[in-house]
Parts: sequence; structure tokens; C-alpha cells
Amino acid sequence: MSTNMENEKRGAFTPLSPRLALQLAAPHTWPASIMPVLIATGCAAATTGRLSPFMTIVLLVICVLMQASVNTFNDYFDYVKGTDSADDNVEVADAVLIYNAVNPRSVLALAIGFLATAFLAGIYVMYYAGLIPLVIAAVGAVIVVAYSGGKTPISYLPIGEAVSGLVMGGLIPLACYQVLTGRLEFMMLVWAIPAIIGVGLIMMTNNTCDIEKDIAAGRRTLPVLLGRERARAVYHGLLVAWVVAVVLIVRLWFVNGFVVMPFMVLATYPLLAALWKSPLAPPSRIGAMGQIGSINVALGAFYAAALML
Repeated sequence: MSTNMENEKRGAFTPLSPRLALQLAAPHTWPASIMPVLIATGCAAATTGRLSPFMTIVLLVICVLMQASVNTFNDYFDYVKGTDSADDNVEVADAVLIYNAVNPRSVLALAIGFLATAFLAGIYVMYYAGLIPLVIAAVGAVIVVAYSGGKTPISYLPIGEAVSGLVMGGLIPLACYQVLTGRLEFMMLVWAIPAIIGVGLIMMTNNTCDIEKDIAAGRRTLPVLLGRERARAVYHGLLVAWVVAVVLIVRLWFVNGFVVMPFMVLATYPLLAALWKSPLAPPSRIGAMGQIGSINVALGAFYAAALML
């Protein structure tokens, strides 16, 4: 199979098909944006007794589009900078620009289109909830571009995991809660701690598996600085903190939902145990990314259910 770089040298590009556009949007990563919205929805329902299904759907659409934009920008900039290659341990569907004759400019336009569509959908939200969500979204959008683009992208720094966790797992619930309740409640950032950890762990899973690749690319991610063994030790600590945070928050603030916690632990233990054993090395990257995505869905769903009770 020829790579896109070979096609680019020949000047042979094919149109960006809907199938390839969906692969660039990377639906398997969408739990990182869907779960924070559901958590904010659960908190809003628990604290006000009201729930707006339509507004929740609008918020989900906006956040999924933002996530798709992040994924597409990241693929574009990694390709342009030569970070990705056919030798990396990724599925073909996760490396569209490497394995398909797609014009990189079309991919950049798609990323901008995802971002612009999210802001257009946000116009309705602004009409409904005022300018506060716009301010929060604008901060997030700037960080989305800075995460992959610029001279020194955030993804190349040791703060990448923390920044992605705070933006996706923290700012999204904060903005969604304000839209759903009409109140800017900074306590939402505390209730969103499980989402912050979960999103951060998605990035740390990827970066720990990619240590050798990132060193070659000049990236100074947290796992690169720590080394694989110490990175795995921090990773294991965060897995424990993730579950403990959910249990403590429900016990302290949403006690009616505490009945859900035993079921959550039983359901997620096999997934957590499997990921705990992962070496987080290049050959295990695909499996580890699937596992951390599944755990985000499972823990997030149980947490949202507990909040809504």
C-alpha cells in the first residue's frame, strides 16, 4: 500500500470521501466529549430537578464536533511535521493521511469546518443561555488549535495530558451546566474531576505507548520525561484516583445515587484490571486505546446514572 507522501510527490490526490472524513473525526475518541456532557446533565438534573433533552442533544452535537476538529487538526499537523509514519503501531483508519491519497489542504479545511459548524450550533446556545458559554468555548477553541498547531504545540509539552483533561473534562461540563441551569457554578469543576482524569488518561495512554516515536519527533510529553516505568506507575495511580473520585463525589454530594457504585465497580473491574496489566508499549497501543475508551464510557455512564438518581 502506497503512502500519502508518495502520492503527494506524484501530485496524485483523491477527493476526501465521507468515509475518510469520518475516520479523521475518529468516533472511537468521542467518549472524551460525550461523557463530560452527560455528567454535566446529571449534575444539572440533580441540583435543579429539571432536564432539557433537546438542549442536551445540541450540546452533545457541539462537543462531538469540537472533538472531531481536535482529532482532524492533530492528524493534519502530525502529517505536515512528519511525526506520523507507516511504521507506527496504528490502525489504517487512524492514519488517513499516511495511507490514503488525500490532499492535506482538504483535511485542514475539514478540521476548520468541524470547528465552524460547532460555533454555528453554538449560536442557538448563546441565544438560550447568553454569552458565558461563548467565552468558555472560545477559550477551548484557542487551546484546540494551540494543542496541535503553532511553533511549540501543547501536545509536545509535559502539560498536554493535563490541558486536554482540563479543557475537555472540565470546561465542557462547566459550560454545559451553565447552559442547562442558567448558573455559572464553579463547583461543577469539582464534580467534573472524574471526567478530567478520564480524558487526561486517554492522552496519557497514547503518549506512553508512543514514547520512542515522540522522542524521535522532539516531543517532551510527560511520559517521555518520566520514562515508561515511572509513567506506568503514575498511570496506575490515576486509574485508582479515577474510581475513588467517582465514589467520593457521589457519596458526598449525590448520596441517592450511591446505590449505583457497587454495580459500577463490578462492571468496570475487568476493564481496569486488563488495562492495569498493559505494558503501554508500541505493540499494545491499539488494544490500550480501545480499553481506555471503553472504561471512559463505562465509568462515565455509571457516574451520570448515579447523578441522575
